[in-house]
Amino acid sequence: MLCRTHLIGLIALSSLLACSRRPPPPPPPPAPAAPKAEIKQGEQHFANLAQITYGGENAEAYWSFDGTKLVFQSRPAGQSCDQIFSLTLGDEGSLRRISTGLGATTCSYFLPGDQEIIYASTHLGGAGCPPRPDHSQGYVWPLYASYDIFKTSAAGGPPVPLTNTPGYDAEATVCPVDGSILFTSVRDGDLELYRMDKDGQNVVRLTSTPGYDGGGFFNRDCTKIVWRASRPTGDALADYQRLLAQGLVRPTKLELYVANADGSDAQQVTYLDAASFAPYWFPNRNRIIFSSNYGDPQGREFELWAIDADGTDLERITFSPGFDGFPMFSPDGSRLAFSSNRATAEGAHDTNVFVVGWLDGILEGQAPADRVMRDVSWLADPQRGGRGTGTAGLAEARDWLGTRFAEIGLAPAGSQGFLQPFEVTTKVTSGPATSLTLGGEKVPLTPLSGSVSGEASGRLVFAGYGIVDEKSGIDDYRGVDAKNKIVVVRRFVPKTVTGEDARRLGDLYYKGFVARRQGAAGLIVVDAPEPSAKGDALPDEAPFPPLLADGLGDSGLPAAIISRAAGTPLIERLLRRSRVQGTLKIDLVPEKATASNVVGRLAATGPSDGGVIVVGAHYDHLGLGGPSSLAPGIQAPHLGADDT
Repeated sequence: MLCRTHLIGLIALSSLLACSRRPPPPPPPPAPAAPKAEIKQGEQHFANLAQITYGGENAEAYWSFDGTKLVFQSRPAGQSCDQIFSLTLGDEGSLRRISTGLGATTCSYFLPGDQEIIYASTHLGGAGCPPRPDHSQGYVWPLYASYDIFKTSAAGGPPVPLTNTPGYDAEATVCPVDGSILFTSVRDGDLELYRMDKDGQNVVRLTSTPGYDGGGFFNRDCTKIVWRASRPTGDALADYQRLLAQGLVRPTKLELYVANADGSDAQQVTYLDAASFAPYWFPNRNRIIFSSNYGDPQGREFELWAIDADGTDLERITFSPGFDGFPMFSPDGSRLAFSSNRATAEGAHDTNVFVVGWLDGILEGQAPADRVMRDVSWLADPQRGGRGTGTAGLAEARDWLGTRFAEIGLAPAGSQGFLQPFEVTTKVTSGPATSLTLGGEKVPLTPLSGSVSGEASGRLVFAGYGIVDEKSGIDDYRGVDAKNKIVVVRRFVPKTVTGEDARRLGDLYYKGFVARRQGAAGLIVVDAPEPSAKGDALPDEAPFPPLLADGLGDSGLPAAIISRAAGTPLIERLLRRSRVQGTLKIDLVPEKATASNVVGRLAATGPSDGGVIVVGAHYDHLGLGGPSSLAPGIQAPHLGADDT
């Protein structure tokens, strides 16, 4: 049957009513325009995308052996059952229906020479469409017992049965060398793969493991086969067998397998824990392209992927929302036919056939060093603003990382896709209740970044520089009973401590940790160096450290710093063993924001012993700088190219 449109659709002509007295009804509102079919960002193997069908459900488009035609199944809009059609690429008038128009059909394929086509059909079981499956048991596929495999002329004509056994016979594909047929059948009580001659004779069973073995294809020289299979165990196996008895199968967990053409030496290729199907061999190498919902927690987004037959080098091929599936290379490997709803109007449910030029290998500019440089350049771009916590630049980096994870073949492993949101403190201010009272008098103070909010009351004791360090031979708490007291310590370190030790032991967080370990209730720091024996002038007082969100509460006790003017007399009183009582109150007001870890999972390429390898890195940086920066006085984006 010829068709003058791009689409497998029939134009119904109606006669005009010449004498109607009623005005014609208003035209229906136009349907939403379908988006233009286009190659999506990241689809680096694609060139010159062409849409072949326009509307309805069109899928499983397979090439003729001369690479000029496609045969596929289609359910035009308004129709109930799929039928088999063929067309010559570039010839819009070549579209013709191959099947009878009765029953349901699936899985068509040219035989070598391109003069005959095989397909599966239910028409001998009834002219109407078989009943739809009962989805009250979840998402299931029907296994119509009336499906048999037929052969017909490529121009259409009476179908000749190749199988005639009770139960499901379908999913047939063809060896390009001798025309033998690989198919799926339930004839022995389970869904297994079989091979038969092109005339239906000499049927040989190839698989024997419980589970759904189907959708098989030969490689180019027919020495290997690839297929998708489920391998349920325990309760899942019982569920599989229960559904199979009803003529149903649940296709939610399917992995790819390869074997010799006789079924021997079967090996599992993927371990994606997803619905992976429609595998097809690359014409020029031992690699497989397939469709999978791997990476989508909802299981609804299907993309094309590629993987070597030994289970290595998993690569995502498509990046289009919705469905991309049923890939098949042209015989010369220069083009790829596949089915997609990338050009489906909003609210519609069309799936169409596309053909795209295939660019194999690594594209120019895709060398690993170039890729790494592009990634680092993007993250360290000044537009990211240094990727400080809680900033727009960090959010941009978060979203970019999720996209890159998907592009390199990782599956989401966060609580929200790739993201694992958590609350983070971005800023801290001192609240109105913050105060220090010594002997009934108020003393100005600034909370330290490691402080907690809270109150410490009691006697004050002095503990030198607040250092306990065996390496340096310093124990400022020797002979000091700090338990439940407010400890007063000097800022920085003694002159005898230098280099890295000075940085480590002078850190204010460190002084807080030591005070807490000694049982202190609170900590007061004073920039009051020990007087020189020679009476030398003291160095100028250092500025107070800013109150930062980083490390909030890490010291585990209320902690503050006071001025040298207020602190020096206090230290002198404590050195004279004067009894000083005080109350330290710290009221910290945090500002919160939501940040996210970006978490991906790379499936094992072989059987796993249950272990997990965790690789971590941080994508945040210093923002506009600050005390943690090597240039704390510069308020500018700290790009972090060496820390990405």
